[in-house]
Amino acid sequence: MKKLNLTTKIIAALVLGAIVGLILNLAAPNMFNALNTYLFVPVGQIFLSLIKMLVVPLVFFSIVLGTAGLGDPQKLGRIGLKTIIYFLATTSIAIIIGLVLAAVIQPGSAGEFDTAGAEFTAEEAPPVSETLMNIIPTNPINAMATGNMLQLIVFAVFVGLALTALGAKTKGIFSLVEQGNNIMMYLVGLVMKFAPYGTFALIATAIGTQGWDAIVAMGSYMLVVLAALLLHSLLTYGGTVAFLAKKSPVWFFKKFAPAMGVAFSTSSSNATLPVSMEIAQRDLKVPEPISSFVQPLGATINMDGTAIMQGVATMFIAQAYGIDLSFSELVTVVLTAVLASIGTAGVPGVGLIMLAMVLSSVGLPVEGIGLIIGIDRLLDMTRTAVNITGDAACAVYVAETEKNKAIKRQRAEV
Repeated sequence: MKKLNLTTKIIAALVLGAIVGLILNLAAPNMFNALNTYLFVPVGQIFLSLIKMLVVPLVFFSIVLGTAGLGDPQKLGRIGLKTIIYFLATTSIAIIIGLVLAAVIQPGSAGEFDTAGAEFTAEEAPPVSETLMNIIPTNPINAMATGNMLQLIVFAVFVGLALTALGAKTKGIFSLVEQGNNIMMYLVGLVMKFAPYGTFALIATAIGTQGWDAIVAMGSYMLVVLAALLLHSLLTYGGTVAFLAKKSPVWFFKKFAPAMGVAFSTSSSNATLPVSMEIAQRDLKVPEPISSFVQPLGATINMDGTAIMQGVATMFIAQAYGIDLSFSELVTVVLTAVLASIGTAGVPGVGLIMLAMVLSSVGLPVEGIGLIIGIDRLLDMTRTAVNITGDAACAVYVAETEKNKAIKRQRAEV
């Protein structure tokens, strides 16, 4: 008998949890209360605690490695600067699209959710100016202990730059950080093996507590994320190919479709990287040096699909808890999600851990992840396809602009 993969197990757990929660909600509310108290809530909370346990060390190790992986700053030159600016700009656009669509459609307003029965009171977020002034940690260890993610990210970036500048002198520290990151990725894989049980329990709680309202709200959340992903792909990536690279968007999407299919099935940017690079070089005619630099870098720091999920999920959870996010809090969400995208590893499941960081940055309950975790696993495949498409669009754009510069240089020499 063929062994089920993790995605199939999680989808099955999602469907089963929704069915069990809805049946118990309608036919046996007393039984649901007993099962919810002694089974669903404990299992769901254990899964959430496992996710929260990994947030700080994963962010630190992955961002240090992502920054150090940029290589010698002088070597980066024009191509590196162009690539990084593009990635940060498109990630910002992605999360803004997600936030705007979620604010207009309001998918979380279908029911007054009560995740794990916990009461929650929103704390007033500091103004944007204060957030920007406090972004530099005076005590990095305290930032780690208190979970101040913006400060942690900034410190990790500085450490990564130092490792790059010092090179061979810090080879041992770099290896230690690499090994630490490997440990965290192994633990993410370990925690995700528990995901089907956590998904079942969290969805059963959400559906069983709210009934049909929860299904409608989560369906709305899913549609908003899909709409944002489609919009971003067509407008941002299509626009990049059409206006910056002067190529046909139809040609681009048609040629790159096989890589998107692999990304959809694996839910992993890293696993898809060899395929996406081969197609970019062979079918999109991106020179190998540019493809070899831009696409692996994109798999590390360019996570537009994940940023969209974080924006929509943050708004959804805020709406579900009846909390209005201020403008300064929305700006904090954008800043945190963009910075977090630098350290989001290209493997399944890490987006949820990064979402926990974004939620905590504006004082929203991490427990709210329980409302979207099952649906999110379904969306993970789609947003991975969007992530690698952004990397390829950037590679095409950089390749075309560099080719034009080379042609102008040759003409000038003649």
